[in-house]
Amino acid sequence: MSADTRNPPLDLPAIKAAARLLEQGRLVAFPTETVYGLGADAENPAAVARIFEAKGRPSDHPLIVHLSPQADLARWAADIPDEARRLIEVFWPGPLTLILKRAAGIPDTVSGGQDTIGLRCPSHPVALALLHEFRQGQGGIAGPSANRFGHVSPTTAQHVREEFGESHPLIGCILEGGQSEVGIESTIIDLSRLSSHGPVLLRPGRLSAQEIGDVLGCAVALPDLAAPRASGTLDAHYAPATALALVPGEQLAQVLQELTAKGRRLALMHHSALPANAVSGTILATIRMQAEPAPYAHDLYARLRALDHAGAELIVVEAPPTGSGWEAVNDRLRRSAFDSVGVLSRLLA
Repeated sequence: MSADTRNPPLDLPAIKAAARLLEQGRLVAFPTETVYGLGADAENPAAVARIFEAKGRPSDHPLIVHLSPQADLARWAADIPDEARRLIEVFWPGPLTLILKRAAGIPDTVSGGQDTIGLRCPSHPVALALLHEFRQGQGGIAGPSANRFGHVSPTTAQHVREEFGESHPLIGCILEGGQSEVGIESTIIDLSRLSSHGPVLLRPGRLSAQEIGDVLGCAVALPDLAAPRASGTLDAHYAPATALALVPGEQLAQVLQELTAKGRRLALMHHSALPANAVSGTILATIRMQAEPAPYAHDLYARLRALDHAGAELIVVEAPPTGSGWEAVNDRLRRSAFDSVGVLSRLLA
């Protein structure tokens, strides 16, 4: 297959072969507009179990099922409220996952044992072609991000190879699809408890709660303790192997000065201008991000992966803005830094 490009042509023979592998119970890595997924036949519990095995993912952590535009939703969801149909009409195909009550005939392996299911229709042309080919467009592909559990999500096929190697025994193939357009995972909205809680935002993404609320004509609530478990919502997630610290912009130059004075090996991601003498000494790699949420999100995971390879003790990230549109980026970085709490203080000691 050809190397990653922005808009590679569809490799229809490869897509057809991938669909046959899925039907045989194999795993297939495939591109979506958000990130690359590691797919399995959602109705085959043994195949779904291979996702958990390959990723090292807890079996009670639910998966998202990807559907084609022509799929019969009633096959997957026990109840499809009007709110779901309105969101589907506006946002599918696209980066929106809906949590609905799971249909009785769908194995609970895809939902972590819950009575709900996460459904979405991706917009990437390769993903759509694969879904069209798989079981005549009526199958569902369970597809979490194609990386080891908790790691930074992949946005190119090469990232998937870096995670699993060229010939992982459980992965039948890796479909090429260029770099993911959105770059972070889909927005997840819970519609399974409308009568008691209304629509609930479980994970922010490219589509904002405001956009969804505008379609529904009501506010979208924040997660509550009784909300269904959903993909990518654990406190620690999306993390590079290198420790990561979020530093407010007004403190960044001082923190960098103190760390480099102690000889700490650093990698730096920032979006605002820094004094010329702030980026020096033991800073091994520096990436300046665009100060707009969409391009920042598009580049985030690829840049974190690059900095993770710099040989640093710490990745220092200037905390992004907190205004409208930045919710998803801040969510991913907060989870990326969760297991590194205290590292910055230790390195400054």
